[in-house]
Amino acid sequence: MFLSTCEHLLYNKELIRYLEESKFDAVFTDPILPCGQILAEHLSVPSVFYLQQIPCGLEFEATQCPNPPSYVPRVFTDNTDHMTFLQRVKNVIFDIPNFFLCDVVFQPYSKLASEFLQRGVTVPDLLHKASIWLIKLDFVLHYPRPLMPNMILVSGVNCAHRKLPQVGHTLAVYSVQPWHSTLYFSFTFS
Repeated sequence: MFLSTCEHLLYNKELIRYLEESKFDAVFTDPILPCGQILAEHLSVPSVFYLQQIPCGLEFEATQCPNPPSYVPRVFTDNTDHMTFLQRVKNVIFDIPNFFLCDVVFQPYSKLASEFLQRGVTVPDLLHKASIWLIKLDFVLHYPRPLMPNMILVSGVNCAHRKLPQVGHTLAVYSVQPWHSTLYFSFTFS
């Protein structure tokens, strides 16, 4: 369903032409579905990601951030950052399926991006180009982990429920300042 929505967005010539002519300064998107990043790459604008984490630890691969299983506890292991040898082994075993899972889940997006951008590209290649990663983590609630300089912790950021203007039920455009505009990309269901 998400892939189909992304395809319809990217191959909507009228909408893409409008976005190209609008000269946006940035794309603000959630990278869990890389459609926003494909769009940012096409428009040649920087992207800002807002997320908690990507399945499979793809954010670590994309940012080349260290993610050693001997230090960073994996999801669903109930391990802490103080692990015994056997817990570290369990951490590695929980990590093995992620290599295959990511390939299966994100392969259709790699194919779509390659077709749309007319060059070979993978999802980690796309995510690698993000300018800023706004990560909803707090080391008070989560275990410490390595971060790269463009990763900013923004836990505690909350949004009020509002009716937002939408274009085609998938895009909303907000003017940040009179001379700057940001393309906010989000899937909405109504």
